Amino acid sequence: MFIASMAMTQTTDDYVEILRSVLTTEKKAAIAEVMVLTEQESEAFWPLYNEFDSKKYEIQTKRVKIIKDFAENFESLTDEKADELMTSYMGFKQELLTLNKKYYKKFKAILPAGKAAKYFQAENKIAVLVDFSLSAEIPFIETK
Repeated sequence: MFIASMAMTQTTDDYVEILRSVLTTEKKAAIAEVMVLTEQESEAFWPLYNEFDSKKYEIQTKRVKIIKDFAENFESLTDEKADELMTSYMGFKQELLTLNKKYYKKFKAILPAGKAAKYFQAENKIAVLVDFSLSAEIPFIETK
């Protein structure tokens, strides 16, 4: 109810940023719960986690822009615009995959491979939940 009332008084961008902030906080708590780190691992993990999360945030901003672009053009979506949106989306996914590969190597350098894999498994599970939530809200493309 609190978020719903804020939505009425905030711009869409403000609302999106509030939701992203809440998700970031909740995600960090979930990761902390999943990862059983020694003190030494923790000292190395959390700064790298914050760096990685910051880079992901930048890439995820592109996703938000794609969704907003889709919403703004939904009523008059042409084949050309649908193609542009899909191409942008695939670029976003590729950029995210490249980042994940780069940081998986970095996490393996500071953690045993099993713990690094567990961390990326947790990240993936959270991403799937976010994707599911978004897919429930975003309608199929209908071109004019």
